[in-house]
Amino acid sequence: MANRHLARSIAMQSLYEWDFKGKKSENLDEIVKKNIEEFAPGLEDGSFVCHLVKNTIGNQSKIDPLIEKCAPEWPLDQVTVVDRNILRLGIYELLFGNYEDVPPKVAINEAIELAKSFGGESSGRFVNGVLGTIYRELGEPMKNDTSKKDKKVAEVKCDTGEVVAEAV
Repeated sequence: MANRHLARSIAMQSLYEWDFKGKKSENLDEIVKKNIEEFAPGLEDGSFVCHLVKNTIGNQSKIDPLIEKCAPEWPLDQVTVVDRNILRLGIYELLFGNYEDVPPKVAINEAIELAKSFGGESSGRFVNGVLGTIYRELGEPMKNDTSKKDKKVAEVKCDTGEVVAEAV
């Protein structure tokens, strides 16, 4: 398993545990450290895991409304804990990540793979649908661009037409 994919798996597991145990930020460093030691004892650098977890949680107030708007038939508290945190991680990378390091389609594909590995039977399709909607609303950045020169489009509207997140 590639280091970045392994790091995303650990980040998702850490987000899951944080969410499941009451979303207490004071436990976050301990959760991440324990999960790195348990699931990737040979991981050379855990900073990517920490970066993903902390920034996903740091942007949660912008990410969660997107999940609600782009999957209106699924209230956030009814989305499984696994799927909810895979979506949070994928949306973080899609909206707030560095396109030079992680192009949008890579962020989406990584989230889908996490959903297939850790989620239920329909998790991959659900994650693909939500992230695909957000990607299309962004104007499909880098779709045909191999130079990676364009960054992000300004807003995401989802089904209601209301702007629920902006990324620059």
